[in-house]
Amino acid sequence: MIKTRFAPSPTGFLHIGAARTALFSWVFARKNNGEFLLRIEDTDRVRSKDEYVEEIISSLKWLGLGWSEVIYQSKRFEIYRDYAHKLIESGKAYEKDGAVFFKYVFSQVEIDDLIRGRIVFKELPKSEDVIIKSDGSPTYNFCCVIDDALGGITHIIRGEDHIPNTPKQLLLYKAMGFKIPKFAHLPMILSSGGGKMSKRFGATSIKEYKDMGYLSAAIANYLLLLGWSPGANREIISLDEAIELFDIKDVNKTSAAFSMDKLNWINSEYIKKMDIDELTEYARVYLKDKNFLPQESPLDYLKKVVELFKGRINKLGDLCEWAYFCFYDDYSYASDTGNILDKNLSREISILKDRIYNIESFDKETIESEFRSVAKELGLKARDLVHPVRVALTGRRIGPGLFETIEVLGREKVVERLKRLAGYWKKEA
Repeated sequence: MIKTRFAPSPTGFLHIGAARTALFSWVFARKNNGEFLLRIEDTDRVRSKDEYVEEIISSLKWLGLGWSEVIYQSKRFEIYRDYAHKLIESGKAYEKDGAVFFKYVFSQVEIDDLIRGRIVFKELPKSEDVIIKSDGSPTYNFCCVIDDALGGITHIIRGEDHIPNTPKQLLLYKAMGFKIPKFAHLPMILSSGGGKMSKRFGATSIKEYKDMGYLSAAIANYLLLLGWSPGANREIISLDEAIELFDIKDVNKTSAAFSMDKLNWINSEYIKKMDIDELTEYARVYLKDKNFLPQESPLDYLKKVVELFKGRINKLGDLCEWAYFCFYDDYSYASDTGNILDKNLSREISILKDRIYNIESFDKETIESEFRSVAKELGLKARDLVHPVRVALTGRRIGPGLFETIEVLGREKVVERLKRLAGYWKKEA
């Protein structure tokens, strides 16, 4: 049976590149009816933190990944010491000053990488290496080989930055009599500028993207496209569909560039296609977590707001900025609206205010009809009123459809804000 693993180190939040590795490893296992194991590599007693462990597990679950078991290396030190002693007894390692050193017996080694093909390693940088430190903790290459072997890992899918570790690990497999698994080294994810993804580029962890309001399905979708394609120019694909189509041999050998524009497009597509009730619940949880929603805000009103912006936002976090006027009155008119407010239309806006107040059926069709009727009676084009009214109601030059916005805000709020605009002109005069 095929068995893969993901082995994060809990010294920080789950990196976007590491999440892509976990996703590919998980999809490969599911494609082949195999198992996927999670191993927490927490041997660094100083840098490993419980909060990072919790976040890594939470982020993986948020992405939709599951596993058959979780292994913590910090609980397996006795196993590593036992294998170190066996190597000492066989003459393949020795102890000095409390540390254990492995002696590499090097001959040319190679692997048939499932992505890159044949990789030949002709030399090692040194002839021996520490496998157990003087404080009793194991080194990376040693404990990961033992864990992969004992865990029955058949395929190791990891980033190409691990290629230099491979020859040392192959020799450790042979020295301990373990069966060597198959390897697949994924290309790196680069920033949009072509360099390594870092804080200078922007968000690098799954947690950060979750906090910005991206949907888990969209993030998983985009990560799949960073190095692999489902074919037929498809760019929107679910995890279940990916499992059916995925082939590790189709993964690109070249690095993939991370594009925020592409991610935003994919996320917006998921938002547009989502059922309004489901999207409203996602928005409610997100906005509540951000302390954005007023306590008295009813769910049916939030649903109307979400529907108003559904086709316009890239992520849920956009609602905190673009939908602020839907929940709060303490906004100012944006600085770029000055030319719209240059002409004093206080009389015309007051007339419009009264007509809107007296509308019997407060729906967008009736509102639009009454609005255009008022404009015509005043000798104005509709746009002459549309722009200042939009500023009055939202504080912005642009936004969702004006008549839909008026309907969502409701009669009383619209009247009060039009009154405020008329007062603004009087004050300016």
